[in-house]
Amino acid sequence: MEYLTIIKDFFDSPFFIVTGGITATLSVLGMLYAITCWVLGISPSIIRLGYALWQREIAIFGDEKSLNELTELLVDSKIFKKKNIIQIRENNISKAKNRTLFLIDWNSMKDKLDEILGIEKNHQVAVLIYAPTERIPDHIIKRVANKPNTIVVNFKGRLLNDILNSMITTSYDCK
Repeated sequence: MEYLTIIKDFFDSPFFIVTGGITATLSVLGMLYAITCWVLGISPSIIRLGYALWQREIAIFGDEKSLNELTELLVDSKIFKKKNIIQIRENNISKAKNRTLFLIDWNSMKDKLDEILGIEKNHQVAVLIYAPTERIPDHIIKRVANKPNTIVVNFKGRLLNDILNSMITTSYDCK
């Protein structure tokens, strides 16, 4: 028992009381700083993604088969709502004029690529070219690579990820 009293008296000295107070204060301030940084760092991305999933329309360009396949892929993921997916066939490409995310099926729309990219005047439009089976020629890849927010993808799983990333990184302007 005498040892416990000696240990208690030792740690009750003014040095340990002051050091403990300073350490506790710094720990609380450090936790508040970490929480503030986390909230301010994460919340803009979460808010942008929330807006995008709630209101942003995805314009899918393709033939009947590819439109149905890509729409089904997006809706089946349970991330995107069917009402936010606009199907655009080659005879009504101008319908995509005010959309902010283009998903182009390369196999069915390769001949209309220049026309589709001509619609997109705003740098905040994300363009995803889905080419699952056919290699895109180098001269087209070079032209597409010079456009901002453009992605070429050939896997369905990667396509979903790239759409989500594009929604976060391109601004959404509520109008």
